[in-house]
Amino acid sequence: MKSLFLKAAIATFGTALFLTSLSACRRSSPQDQTPDTSTYRPESTPATQFERDLKFIRDGHFTHVWVFSRKDGRELTPEDSESLRTNAPKVVDWVTTDGKKKVIGGSNFDIDPNQMVALQKRFKVEDYSGK
Repeated sequence: MKSLFLKAAIATFGTALFLTSLSACRRSSPQDQTPDTSTYRPESTPATQFERDLKFIRDGHFTHVWVFSRKDGRELTPEDSESLRTNAPKVVDWVTTDGKKKVIGGSNFDIDPNQMVALQKRFKVEDYSGK
């Protein structure tokens, strides 16, 4: 009786093991897969160098973002750079773009009104804060 019970148990165990191994190797069909419902969508790459540089400054999460360029449209000179740094000392991140014709600045502090007047006399100033 014990040997009959032992043979039945071994046969049942062997059959269960065999069926488990077959189901583990089963390939899933495309109908079994759930569709991607994630909200992640990669951002497109900005088209121009100016847009890429502006995105770089915005990714710094600055409260204020300004774009400075010469009123005559020429390239910025070392004297222009010195004037920007002198009159906007709280701007912590500067990026020169558009063939050295524009500078994008980012800061969490506003530029002093007197210094902004001095900058506006020399440069075209565009405020990109919050845009």
